[in-house]
Amino acid sequence: MNAIITVVGTDQVGIIARLSSWLAEHGINIIDISQTILSGNFVMMMMVDLSKATCAIQETKESLTLLGADLGVSINMMHEQVFTAMHRI
Repeated sequence: MNAIITVVGTDQVGIIARLSSWLAEHGINIIDISQTILSGNFVMMMMVDLSKATCAIQETKESLTLLGADLGVSINMMHEQVFTAMHRI
């Protein structure tokens, strides 16, 4: 199962490092990643593979929200199919 993770907030050192470390610790593989800085705002999207995750989806979402609060950014995760349906033309 794949999911989309979005991260938005003020750019600072360590956002990618902390998030990617957390994902690796929980058996979540990054399949694809895109990030940019827009007028000082950090914006990242990543597709992740949850098939070997060591925690349930809801627990993962809650933990990522807490990690985002700690980093001062907003981190959200949704199932790939939900994301695709929301962004169809």
